Amino acid sequence: MSMVFFDPSVAPRKTIALAPRPASLKGKVVGLFDNTKEQADIVLATLGEQLVKHHGVKELVTRHGIHYSKPAPLETVEEMARKCDVVICALGG
Repeated sequence: MSMVFFDPSVAPRKTIALAPRPASLKGKVVGLFDNTKEQADIVLATLGEQLVKHHGVKELVTRHGIHYSKPAPLETVEEMARKCDVVICALGG
């Protein structure tokens, strides 16, 4: 009996274009997604304050994941896609 092993790290890769980036954040709504890892909330809160203070961000939309090992709920992703011009995800430590 022979065994076959598949190495997922060598699968063919499809190139995906990056989403367009705004030239400025002035007047934009920025989403902050906390994946629940340690200190991600602190990193995002500090970053959000600085974006408002120094880059003219109009509004911050903050959401939290269920657990860092789980993907963001589809409802959260769709809500942030509707409401936000830009979304930043924190990975914490």
